[in-house]
Amino acid sequence: MSGTDGQGAAAPGGNARLEVVDMLRGFAVAGLFLVHMIASYELYWNRPTGGAIVDTVNLLLLGKSFSLLALCFGFSFFILMDNAERRGVDFTARFAWRLTVLFAIGTLHSLVFRGDIIQLLSAMGFILLLLNRIKDNRLLLWIALFCLIGPTLWIQMAAGAGGYEWANRAPGYGHDPAMQVYVHGSLIDVLSVNLSYGQAPKWAFLWESGRLFVILGLYLVGLVLGRIGFFSRLGDFVRARWIALAVAMPLALLTWWAKGTGFNLFWALGLGSGANRAFATISNMWFELSAMAVWALVLMALWQGPAQRLLRPFVPAGRLTLTFYIGQSLVFIPVFYGFGLGLWDDWNPATRLTVALLGVGVQMAFAAWWLRRFQYGPIEWLWRAATYMTWNVPFRRRTPA
Repeated sequence: MSGTDGQGAAAPGGNARLEVVDMLRGFAVAGLFLVHMIASYELYWNRPTGGAIVDTVNLLLLGKSFSLLALCFGFSFFILMDNAERRGVDFTARFAWRLTVLFAIGTLHSLVFRGDIIQLLSAMGFILLLLNRIKDNRLLLWIALFCLIGPTLWIQMAAGAGGYEWANRAPGYGHDPAMQVYVHGSLIDVLSVNLSYGQAPKWAFLWESGRLFVILGLYLVGLVLGRIGFFSRLGDFVRARWIALAVAMPLALLTWWAKGTGFNLFWALGLGSGANRAFATISNMWFELSAMAVWALVLMALWQGPAQRLLRPFVPAGRLTLTFYIGQSLVFIPVFYGFGLGLWDDWNPATRLTVALLGVGVQMAFAAWWLRRFQYGPIEWLWRAATYMTWNVPFRRRTPA
């Protein structure tokens, strides 16, 4: 999650943390938590009911928080590689091992929560290692653009309109045999299904939704933003950020329209289910990306003004993203799932949102308290120790910060 083991993003050539990136990461993990809570950690989809609260949270945060985390991952990758290069060290092999450790952490987490994203983020990081060898930022941005337009979805749209059976068949994620296990099964049942066929719908969705390409595209954008000093020299990019916001906001509105009225117009063309599904997915994907850009640009603008004090609580939370992301599911999976309290259909959306907001507040307070005493979050420390294969990694601060 955090590319800096929770230590904060260090500015190129120095040790000063880029708190604005920690803030964005903290905001993203809080947003992801709200989405998970509203969805009862996926069990909402066993009996979806909709409603104003569910629709609003999904409109504002679903897909946007995840995309922001991916963008921050790409930037943090740059920080680690750049700082190592400045020390005259080739960090490639070490980073590959670091990704392997992260994938193992995600695999363990996925046994509890099938929707784990750590596996995905770490696996895609290996491709980033290869593309980092390209030094031409313009070429990297062209590759990123190619990924972000959803190439496989356009192929599916054309094939679906052409009547090809493979493009028009039902999506692989449409049938979820694991859901009833989550609702009624024991802990052993949940662990067993998540070790096997329960993972299939998730990976089918990641491929069929084009999200694998989106993540790679966001990684590359984050990498390029790091190379040009976008976060470390915020003041130099004020005009560029306002121009980007002037583009992102209309694009978000346009794609939001495309998700509704635009889809109805496309459906009326009668091109087939595969083409319709691809159009809907592309529209939704571009809406999430443009809305994520709006969030990031607005947050950075607020950070440079008096509102920074309101955003500061997200900074320590952004340094404990791995600990919080895993901790959230370890606490609330037993709350919602059948082997625990089974409250997935007892708490209404208002209750789930209230508990989630309180949870965000508790996490931000805990992060501030923890980092005054320790240098890393507990899982961030374990990740770092495993990365360097030594227990000799400072954990407790000698004097409270």
